[in-house]
Order: sequence, then C-alpha cells, then structure tokens
Amino acid sequence: MLLKINNLKFINNSKLIVAMAFVLCAQFVTGQEIIEDEVTESKTKIDTSMASDRVKIDGVAAVVGDFVVLDSDIDKEFIQLEARGVSTADITRCQLFGKLLEDKLYAHHAIQDSIPINELEIRSSIEQQINAFLETKGGTMQELLSFYNKDSEQSLRDEMFELNKNAKLAGDMQRKIVSEIEVTPEEVREYFNDIPEEERPTFGTELKVAQIVIIPEISEVEKQRVIDKLKEFKADVIENGASFTTKAVFYSDDIASRKDGGKYTLNKKRPRMVKEFRDVAFSLQEGEISDPFETDFGYHIVMLEKIRGQEYDVRHILLRPKVTEEAKTAAKDKINTIRERIIAGELTFEAAAKEFSDEKETKNDGGQLINPYTQDFNFELTKMDPELYGQIQDLKDNEVSLVLQDQDRVNEVKYKLLTVTDRIDEHEANFAKDYLKIKNLALQDKQIQEIAKWQEEKINDTYIKINGEYRDCEFTSNWLKKEKQ
Repeated sequence: MLLKINNLKFINNSKLIVAMAFVLCAQFVTGQEIIEDEVTESKTKIDTSMASDRVKIDGVAAVVGDFVVLDSDIDKEFIQLEARGVSTADITRCQLFGKLLEDKLYAHHAIQDSIPINELEIRSSIEQQINAFLETKGGTMQELLSFYNKDSEQSLRDEMFELNKNAKLAGDMQRKIVSEIEVTPEEVREYFNDIPEEERPTFGTELKVAQIVIIPEISEVEKQRVIDKLKEFKADVIENGASFTTKAVFYSDDIASRKDGGKYTLNKKRPRMVKEFRDVAFSLQEGEISDPFETDFGYHIVMLEKIRGQEYDVRHILLRPKVTEEAKTAAKDKINTIRERIIAGELTFEAAAKEFSDEKETKNDGGQLINPYTQDFNFELTKMDPELYGQIQDLKDNEVSLVLQDQDRVNEVKYKLLTVTDRIDEHEANFAKDYLKIKNLALQDKQIQEIAKWQEEKINDTYIKINGEYRDCEFTSNWLKKEKQ
C-alpha cells in the first residue's frame, strides 16, 4: 500500500493549529525545480538527460523528473507539522522523504499530461491563506515572514505560489488517476467475502435523525425597504460618483466579501455563487450596476468591474431583510402547535415534515437528514456533528424534542423539532445492512490499487535519482528501481 497511506494517515487526521491554517494547501509539497548544472537560490530546473553532470547543492536528496527534493525540504516538513501541533516523535525522515517523492511524481506527470492550472485561482487562495493567518490569533506579516525565513512579502508570495501550484498539480493528478474507477455489486461482494471474519470492520452506533423546520416569514414591507435602500446605493454611485466599494465595506451583509469591498471573481466555466447571482453578473457590461435582485441569501446589487476572457471581477452589496418579532412569535406558535399534534397522535413526524416543514432539502423525505459524508440517512454516533449530537443525545427513539432555535448562512433565525427515527447499535459489518459503507471501502481499496499500479509504471518511466543516505530508506514503492527477485 502507498507510503502516505501506511505511514502518514494519522497526520491527515491530526488537529491543526488555527493560526497556521493557511499551510494546509501547501501540505507536504516543498522542493524547487532545477536547471542544468546551475542552481539558483530558489526555483531551479534541470535537463534530466544531463544527470551525470549534476552537482549536489543544498543537499539534493533526490531528483524526480523535473523536480528535486532537498534536505531542507524535509526539514521544512518537520517544522510545518510541529507548527500545526502534530507530534513528530514517531515520524522518521525517511517517511517524509517518501511522501515528498510521491508528491513530485504526481506533479511531474500532471505537467506532462498538461493538467491546467488557474494562476488567478491559486493567487486568490494565497490571499485567503495569508489573511487567515493575519486575522486569527492576531498574527503579523513579520511573524509569517519569520516562519518561512523570508526577508520580503514578495519572496513569501512567490514561494507560496510554488507550494500551492505543486499541491494543486499533485492533487489533480491523483484525482485523474481514480476519476473513472467504479465498483460493481459483485466486486463489493467479493471484497467483503475476502475479509476474514475475525478482521471484518466494526461499525459504531448509528442513528437516523429527522427534523421539521419553520422559518419566520419576511414581510413585504421589509422586503421593499431593502430593495429601496439598494436602489439608493445604485443612484448615489451613478449620479453622485459615490464609491461602490466603500458602500460594500460599510453596508453589505456579506461578511466574507465585505472587507474586500464586496469583490468576487467568477468564471463562466466553474460555477461559483448561486445561479441567480451568476445570471445577473454575466449579463452586465463593464462598469454597469444591476437593479436589485433576490437570492436565497437576500437582495443584491452587482457591479461588473472587469472582464478577462472567462473571468469576471464583480462587486456586490447584499442586504438581508430583518425578521420582525411578530414573525418570530408566529413561527414559534406554529411549530409548537405541530409538536402538540404529533405528541397527541394526530400526525406522524414524517407526515408533519412533508406537510409543514420549510426545509426543502429534507421535507420530501419526511424530514430525514442526509449524512454529508456517506450520502445516506445514517449518522455514526462518534462522528456526528457535536452540535447535532448535543440536541439529540437524550432523545429516545421516536421521541420529539422541544422546540429549538437555530440559524444558518441563509436564515438568521429558524425553529426546529428533532426526532431519532432509528438506532443501530455497534455491530460487526453486515453485507446487507452496511452495503453502502462496504461499497465505499471496496471503492477506496480499488482506488489505492490503481494508484499503486500507476506509481509502479510511472516510477519505471521517470528519471529518478536517490542520493546519499536516503538510498538506505525502506520504501514501499520501488524508488530505487531494483530488479524484482
């Protein structure tokens, strides 16, 4: 099995330090490109046909295709792991070295396969990473430069660009390898039957949870107030030369974009934002401001700043109509009445959800919540969202909760009822009961085998040179290209 899966899976599951969250996108992808005979301070590239003329600079640990792995790259891996609170006591230098070899192999062949990279998207990601560090825990740019041992912000951005680019190439290459892998029901059955009984997995206690959601209604008067305010903003920009950006900073209810003056970059080929927003944005001319329009998030006006091929730079102002106390009271009265009717036996929870729930995603399934990780109705107790677990932990099967107040990114307030519709105690894997879980395990196993097969082929087809003491590492993959016995 792959080195990363055997030796480093615990790293991927470790809790990350928030202040260093930005390094995730660059995880395990360091090392510079090299050039023939002459190595620069950072990025360098090499003609692999002239490998015999190479000299060891900065402790070149390995060459993989058009990339090198330096001794200092492995040092950086330990630093980054420790910065994220991961214990490195049981992680060997050879393990991290093997992981870097894999990443370089993926990145090299992603370039050979002409997998596209969107530089604008990468630079946008870098901005988010830097902002995350600066905003959480009150980090400073100087601290960030010190961590990466850089003397200027530009050199930091250049290195982060290479890290993010190579990480994206490696990830896209892995996804391409397994993109067409599927498993048939017969393969799932064979996979399960091949597991010795004493080694079959145990699945923890699972619950099925259903909910009924009532959302307070927004009055037409409040909706019109918001629309009129957006019209005022538009008129002030057009007629008086006011700054759209400034208004977005001061008035927009979109917290994510507010600090950037409401700015987003949209791409016609990669959907971002809801359809109503995209339709309006892509219909504008440069400099034009839309009329107010509605999405699930509220009411918007959008200004198109710049068109660059498929890329559209837009700014928007979002205003959310306020929920009145009268509307909240009416919603609470309604859901309390529903609860009373269910408890009295006049309605089943399922029927009430289908008839009254305002949550479109669940009402047609009788309120059943879908597990976002497994795409079925089962929630493993130990992996359940802590907030949801806290709300249902004391409920007996088919008991209806008290009315709970909640919110989400669309609704500032909503009310809900919860019930546990089924409970499956911890048990050994059963083919019939746990088919979807077993199918996922079978698919993962087949994907791992496909990646291992791809690695073996590409290692043989790629120029690879392992230097010095690293040749003594025990590898799962045949990086040294030894003839099989």
